[in-house]
Amino acid sequence: MTRVFIVDDHYMVIEGFHSMLKSTGSVEWMGHAMNAASCLAFLKNQQPDILFMDINLPDISGTELCATVHKTYPGIRIIGLSTFNQLSFIRDMIANGASGYILKNAIKEEILEALVKVMAGEKYFSLEVSDLLEDNTHKSNAITRREKEVLELIALGLTNPEIAEKIFVSVSTVDTHRKNLILKLEAKNTADLVRIAYKNALIE
Repeated sequence: MTRVFIVDDHYMVIEGFHSMLKSTGSVEWMGHAMNAASCLAFLKNQQPDILFMDINLPDISGTELCATVHKTYPGIRIIGLSTFNQLSFIRDMIANGASGYILKNAIKEEILEALVKVMAGEKYFSLEVSDLLEDNTHKSNAITRREKEVLELIALGLTNPEIAEKIFVSVSTVDTHRKNLILKLEAKNTADLVRIAYKNALIE
């Protein structure tokens, strides 16, 4: 029996998950919290196997709570829960100890699959999230270390001559790097290049 707890500040989401899981013989519903403080108070006395955690909470961020729970209760497996499939949120949750990340529009079968895989020690991500992570990996692998360096300087608003002076290369070399980046990341122009870079977390 997998013991499940959820922390989310939307009661409809809590009820939706409860409704989907209560009829499952393999899940024990331990309850819910609507903010981080209530969640931490609950965990002092009882610990679930799986903790579904919203990343957008009213008191502290879900990513911060994730780090705290992971450090204090390493046996609890955390699955990030959000309406956002933004790469930076996903990466922060994973970095802070989450074993998975699903979107709030997930169907029952997907939630159950997430429970099974995470309980088995595997990672689980919604299809949309997996596609986003894979796309980012491909883009990261596509650019060289020097191109990434140039990309970061472009994002800071430096011109080709300024970048050339900073990294000790010719202006034409910088221009070549810029053109290669636009081509590799399938950007329309420099502004679009920077947007894509931030979206895919290629630069911080």
